[in-house]
Amino acid sequence: MPKTKAQGVLFGLIMSYAMAYGMEIYNVAIKEGVHMTAGGLSNMTNPVFWDALKEASYMGLLVFLFSNLWGNRLGAAFAARHCDPRRDNPYLCRLLRQAGTVAVMCPTMSLAASLLFNVCLAGAPITQLPAIWVGTLLKNFPMAFFWNMFAAAPFSHWLLGKLCPTH
Repeated sequence: MPKTKAQGVLFGLIMSYAMAYGMEIYNVAIKEGVHMTAGGLSNMTNPVFWDALKEASYMGLLVFLFSNLWGNRLGAAFAARHCDPRRDNPYLCRLLRQAGTVAVMCPTMSLAASLLFNVCLAGAPITQLPAIWVGTLLKNFPMAFFWNMFAAAPFSHWLLGKLCPTH
């Protein structure tokens, strides 16, 4: 875990962009018609990664902003209600904090993406926003949870350790 304010900001940026890029790959792939078959992913192409990187460049900033405004605090509060690091396994406490943060950030980012991509850019009527938001949230939550637990968080901790060996 980060030990200084600067390490905390660096970790937050790494995590924000790791989450944004993974989720954008997922969403761009769905938009491009990629789906699971018995043989694996069907229709996955290399341009998905480039298109996702372009979208993640600004979505990562939104993740960083919203996580610093409320996502991290609410995730920490969730973990504190269910885990005591002095008594419980610290790794379990970290996982609960991640789960709590995802439980806040996924609805937040699903709303931001619904507004940006569906209402502003695609011209969907604002009256359809609740349905679009719920659909986006239901589609994204499982991926956000597992991407955070098994890819983004481990990668972010690993990279912070490489960049700041004393963290």
